Formats: sequence, C-alpha cells, structure tokens
Amino acid sequence: MVISRREMARAKVEKLKNGFSAFSETSEVIELIEKYIREENLDVHVDRTPLGCWFIPANKNEPE
Repeated sequence: MVISRREMARAKVEKLKNGFSAFSETSEVIELIEKYIREENLDVHVDRTPLGCWFIPANKNEPE
C-alpha cells in the first residue's frame, strides 16, 4: 500500500484546524505540514524533538 505524503500532511493540517495536535517524524511530511500551515495562515506552536515534530494549535483564549 502506498501512502501519499501530501495526503498525510493535509490530513494532519485538518486535525490542527479542528483543534487537535499532530505529530510527524519524517522531514518530508514536516516540511509539507509547515508549508500548508503557512498557506492557511494557522496559528500553531511547533515543538521539535529528536524523534519528530509536534504541531500544537495555539489556544486563542490564552493571553499573549
């Protein structure tokens, strides 16, 4: 079974738009997610770890 990295990245961005966190461990998918986040102008915290990258939607209710 072949899994499209673009579809995987789009699905993770949809999770972010719905208020859920997303994780990716491959650099290609991380780059695509970051690209889509910029395109959609989403407010997302990015937490890079040695194992991968967490994308966490920013809480609009928290003071800046």
